[in-house]
Amino acid sequence: MSCRNIVLLGATGSIGQSACRVARELPGRVRVVGMSGFRNIGRLAVEANRLRPAALAVPDAAAEAELRAKLDYQPAAVFTGPAGLEQLARWEGADMVLVAIVGTGGLRPTFAALEAGKDIALASKEVLVVAGQLVMAAARRSGRRILPVDSEHNAIFQCLEGRDPGQVRRLILTASGGPFRAWPEDKLLAVTRQEALRHPTWHMGEKITIDSATLFNKGLEMIEARWLFDVEIARIDVVVHPQSIVHSMVEFVDGSVLAQMSHSDMRFPIQYALTWPDRLAGSLPPLEWASLGRLDFEEPRYDVFPALNLARQAAEQGGAAPAVLNAANEVAVVEFLAGRIAFPRIWQIVTSVLERCGDRPGGDLESLLASDLAARELAWAEARR
Repeated sequence: MSCRNIVLLGATGSIGQSACRVARELPGRVRVVGMSGFRNIGRLAVEANRLRPAALAVPDAAAEAELRAKLDYQPAAVFTGPAGLEQLARWEGADMVLVAIVGTGGLRPTFAALEAGKDIALASKEVLVVAGQLVMAAARRSGRRILPVDSEHNAIFQCLEGRDPGQVRRLILTASGGPFRAWPEDKLLAVTRQEALRHPTWHMGEKITIDSATLFNKGLEMIEARWLFDVEIARIDVVVHPQSIVHSMVEFVDGSVLAQMSHSDMRFPIQYALTWPDRLAGSLPPLEWASLGRLDFEEPRYDVFPALNLARQAAEQGGAAPAVLNAANEVAVVEFLAGRIAFPRIWQIVTSVLERCGDRPGGDLESLLASDLAARELAWAEARR
């Protein structure tokens, strides 16, 4: 069994930190040959000193100087800026690039990695939400694979493996429901930042935690699944599963359902993506069936949490609509976290922006990024009304 050499884009975030831990736990199978960081240069230096990648990437020259002062070894290269991320994504010593950059910053490095013949382990939802058709076309041209790292998509990937997609009736994404799953609608107006960041199951970054609370996280995952598995949005559903043990399911045309289950630990999907097609023993804990107690499933409250319907609408509309949805949501989340808007305004802002510029074309990356920018400007204006 060979060792897979990976470049890790976004090493200091929650996914990146879990990926570093997987690499440390499987030294003969996963080798980090490159990594990038953005704000937390100190954390990047700690991980680099542990894993000693040959190449690193940081935002600018000041960050490079800070990083070099903290390293206890001499890397072969330190790249800077957005162009540096693309250079790192093309690093010749890598077999795979794990894209774990929040937002649209992972788009160009993903294209660069595919063009350079690298497989992609994809953790950044925005890459496929904004440019799914273009990214999947690039993957087909390069003959490389896109392996999902999100727990839900990784679960579907495992359930579908070796099976004819034509035999699939529907994909069923599970959602924890977030901290407000059972709250009455009128109470949501007074939701605080601290309450929204108190996820009942997962420990994640602030943006994705808020998205989990609004269910936009699951809406974006619906769009992502549409492209990853080439299944139209009408055959993708969501069910609320508070225990987060069943990570997603596939229902086949004969009525049979396959589900992937494990503890709520991102090392499970990360390890499988990085070591696929092998399954390796590591430090990950098995399920103790007798202690699970119960597994609950319930219908999402579509009237109270409209994010799922908005995502479905954007996916059906196509073009730049998913990019507009994503951009407006990012702005609205920033405004909520800053205390400038109430929690339900996140949905209202996205709805307004989608109505006003969701019909823009999306035939190439530049037009999609232009739509992303236009949507952000509209969302900022809407938030300040």
